[in-house]
Amino acid sequence: MGLLLIPGLRQEIAMVKQHRQDLQQSLQTYQDLLDFAPVGYLQVDEENQLLWCNQEAQKILYLQSWQPEQVRLLLELVRSYELDHLIEQTRDLQKPQTGEWIFHPSRDDAAEMATIKSLALRASSLPLPNGQVGVFLENRQPLLDINQVRDRYFSDLAHELRTPLTSIRLVAETLQTRLEPPLNRWVNRLMQEVDRLINLVQTWLDLTQMEANPNMQLQAKAVELRSLITSVWETLEPLAVRQHLSLSYSGPENLWIKADQARIYQVFLNLLDNSIKYSLPSTSIHIEAKILSTKDNDAASPILEINLIDSGVGFSEADLPHVFERFYRGDKARTHSSQDGKSIGAIVGNGLGLAIVEQIIHAHGGSIKAMNHPETGGAWMQLQFCEVMANSLSQDYS
Repeated sequence: MGLLLIPGLRQEIAMVKQHRQDLQQSLQTYQDLLDFAPVGYLQVDEENQLLWCNQEAQKILYLQSWQPEQVRLLLELVRSYELDHLIEQTRDLQKPQTGEWIFHPSRDDAAEMATIKSLALRASSLPLPNGQVGVFLENRQPLLDINQVRDRYFSDLAHELRTPLTSIRLVAETLQTRLEPPLNRWVNRLMQEVDRLINLVQTWLDLTQMEANPNMQLQAKAVELRSLITSVWETLEPLAVRQHLSLSYSGPENLWIKADQARIYQVFLNLLDNSIKYSLPSTSIHIEAKILSTKDNDAASPILEINLIDSGVGFSEADLPHVFERFYRGDKARTHSSQDGKSIGAIVGNGLGLAIVEQIIHAHGGSIKAMNHPETGGAWMQLQFCEVMANSLSQDYS
């Protein structure tokens, strides 16, 4: 009887061996693919020992001395707190994580250190079985270098344009007083276009200055939020009246924050101007202000949250990740539409408004997020500020 089982066992063993070979071949195929991938990949075990990494990861993290057969602690090979923290967070939460940071490689050789440049990295990690973690790495430094070259070029161009534009405007002003209808209509049009270009140049220079100096000198003082919003709306009201738009506000009446009034005015001017441009006729723009207590957030002090919601066309999913990028404009097909679906005018902007809004808010230590509101379908801008001073005139602002 035992002899009869031997051929069957041999067949089972052969099948197991073949299955193992197939798995090893598949694993090798995946490793070969990863090894030549244009993004870096590394994998660590439950003790944060580096099990494997591809060629791009070795290049990004300067791991030329690492050998595939070596199993060493990642910390011995790469001195990066951000990478270690990302891996630990992924393992603890058992969820994919993302992170961005500037990686500063370290070397014992001083001459070698002089030739090594810091890199802007983006990492995406995912939890694997048995406490292992896989991390994909993207070197974003070439993109940042290109952006810096572009920004320098545009800044130089903006400086050069200011003087001739001012001269053209002076000539146009002179012609305005000397020409009679219908010829003066063309001069008025010229004035509008020159003013638009001057505004574009100044906005670009302001944005460049703020990016070069994120901690710019702010003229901070006590600013009452409701009255500031009312003042901005009065400025834009002639535009809103054309579309029969109204503004509603909910929140504390005497809400004071510590901020640069001119800059915060600019923030709401840009945001409300966008809402007016994109809103459907005869709708309302709503601003809600509320203070989040320390129980509602992780901060040590209360946070002011401002939600600005319109009933317009909203953002497309493709546009949402990019709305704060300079010169970014949404799909050209995105236009004002009436309720019967007919286009009533294309949206035209310079692509800098939201970029400068984000810079101003960051300079105040705050944050801004763009979403689509689930009920109105329109744009939903959520701002948060830390410098809540008081909600009453009788309180101390010091």
